[in-house]
Amino acid sequence: MEISNEAYRKIEEMISSDESPVGIDAKKTHVLILHQLRVIEDRLSLIEASLKSG
Repeated sequence: MEISNEAYRKIEEMISSDESPVGIDAKKTHVLILHQLRVIEDRLSLIEASLKSG
């Protein structure tokens, strides 16, 4: 997956946590992933509906 340095830094800033032994906030990371999956699911539903209606 290609990702620009700027996008990488923005994501890194959003999920980083100095309090975590692995350096990221796992809960925030999972919420962001699940949110993005929901966005993708909604977009896919619109595409499928569009294809069905012709």
